[in-house]
Amino acid sequence: MKQKLLIAVLIAAFPFITNAQIGGVFGKVKSKVNQRVDNRIDKAIDKTLDKAEGKETAGSSPEVKESRQDAKPDEPVVASFSKYDFIPGEQIVYYDNFEQQPIAELPTGWNTNGTGEVVTLGNIAGKWLRIHQPFNYLTSNEKEFSENYSVEFDVVMQLKNNGWMYPTFSIGIFGTNGEAASGNDFLKGFKKYAAVIATINPGEFKNSRIILESFNDNKTYFKSDAKSVDGLEKYYGKPVHIAIQVQKERYRIWINEAKAFDVPKGVASNYKMNQLLFQVGQTNYKDDQYGMYISNIKVAQGLPDTRHKLVEEGKFSTTAILFDVNEATIKPESGGVLKEIAGVMNEYKDFKVFIIGHTDSDGSDIANLALSKKRAAAVKDALVNEFNIDAARIETDGKGETVEVGDNKTKEGKAQNRRVEFIKR
Repeated sequence: MKQKLLIAVLIAAFPFITNAQIGGVFGKVKSKVNQRVDNRIDKAIDKTLDKAEGKETAGSSPEVKESRQDAKPDEPVVASFSKYDFIPGEQIVYYDNFEQQPIAELPTGWNTNGTGEVVTLGNIAGKWLRIHQPFNYLTSNEKEFSENYSVEFDVVMQLKNNGWMYPTFSIGIFGTNGEAASGNDFLKGFKKYAAVIATINPGEFKNSRIILESFNDNKTYFKSDAKSVDGLEKYYGKPVHIAIQVQKERYRIWINEAKAFDVPKGVASNYKMNQLLFQVGQTNYKDDQYGMYISNIKVAQGLPDTRHKLVEEGKFSTTAILFDVNEATIKPESGGVLKEIAGVMNEYKDFKVFIIGHTDSDGSDIANLALSKKRAAAVKDALVNEFNIDAARIETDGKGETVEVGDNKTKEGKAQNRRVEFIKR
């Protein structure tokens, strides 16, 4: 059977060779096929043995290369986050995407007990902070969070297995009780007052896990069992969106569209939180064998009431609908707020809305006006195509950078200006 297949391949690939030539080429091709088959069998055996011995196996994701060239990533689909019910806070307290930071340096105002540097990634847009093991990183934030707030960021895990366990990745929220938020004391002593830490342990074969632990006055307040994070290995080398929502003591965290934890009493409430911690765990991998990168960090406070604002106040403005940089492509993590708006429109069948897009002041006035109009139209398309809202109930327009609600001289102000507004008709 194999020989017949080889002859067919030869005839298809080399239609002009003679019968005398087929014999010699046949031998070479047969040898190549046998070699490939043997290699695949060897790999399958190695993978099975590694799994049995508790080792990880090599991931199949492409390598993320640090570069000064930005490239547009694959366009996501809003529908892929159709189960996503995360809604961020209303008022942005802290935002950082490192766009104004120099390459190869730690961002201004950040602190670490090791080293870190801003980089660009060859196949992913934007600037990213590379963080290393076994170090801790504190942001430049100086503002206190309210009792209800949200935290969002993207992380790229560049992981290729060589037999060791992957390094862990942790995101922490803690309070400093009036002390300097980025002070050296909190690089190690972040559990001193109140803290909550989510630690992701990446793996293969659906063996990724996440653990949640919180502290009050340096003592354990809550500790979860390890929970599976299915499919995380599919995103190695790609941005993973992490979203956290805190409502007093309640703590919820999403990894992409999947809700990993919803803990009613997960956060000690006797201290106000005001700082974020990022951490890479100890690993046997060398720096050139893995990469952890973070960006698009946003803390927002308050509890948005979409229904009340749309139905009773007649106006709802949100920064939770996100787009690719300088594009009108909606990011999938926008699915939660879009679903909320669609729910209101499905409940009130005579309800009509006017959608207005807004931008920050970066770029030209003309380009920003055109972009804001395209983004408003993209939101309409998502509501119509993904949530079955009648197109006749929606009008759109864009105002560009002309209607500011935040200071375009600050990162937080610019993030607040990049918004979508819904007005009841």
